[in-house]
Amino acid sequence: MAIDAVESPSLSHFSQQRHFYVAVDRLQYKMVTLLDLLGMAGDRPGLPMVVTCSSRDELDAVCSAVSGLPFISLAPLYSDLPEADRASVLENFRQATTRWNQKVSAESGADCDIGKDEQKTHMIVVTDACLPLISSGEAPIAAHVLINFELPTKKETYTRRMSTCLASDGFVINMVVGGEVVTLKSLEENSNLVIAEMPINIYEIL
Repeated sequence: MAIDAVESPSLSHFSQQRHFYVAVDRLQYKMVTLLDLLGMAGDRPGLPMVVTCSSRDELDAVCSAVSGLPFISLAPLYSDLPEADRASVLENFRQATTRWNQKVSAESGADCDIGKDEQKTHMIVVTDACLPLISSGEAPIAAHVLINFELPTKKETYTRRMSTCLASDGFVINMVVGGEVVTLKSLEENSNLVIAEMPINIYEIL
């Protein structure tokens, strides 16, 4: 798949200490592991997250598994989504990230008053083909957490996911199954990143 040219920050723009991986013993446990991660992240009201997938089938599977979680506000981005709906999804998510940033800023001072719907974790699930198109004028969506449900095999794909989906103070969780450890190490070397094992307690990095 061709990678669109984008004007994006270099990998050095993102803190090397904020790239993590979580090892999954077997492929059939991958979705369960994702739901466990989301369950922990769900304790942070309003947390903006993006889950990236490599295919529409993978996106559909993630959306099906996540749709029943009451603490998740879910929005998929896929190729045949009408343009108006796509624009609405992106704008709603940007508003969610703004509220999150305001909430974080207020935590050291006055309480931040948010509505019931805004207490949910806001999550976009997107395929590589449908990431925000910076070159076409779409703005990055700046999630606090980016989960690579499918580990990209190319540095360019990893870079594009970060530059279009991840806030500069956010972090990445890479889901790694079995033999993908080799791919992970290759991404580290080619991208000049340190991808550390995720702490058992995700609250240490949220």
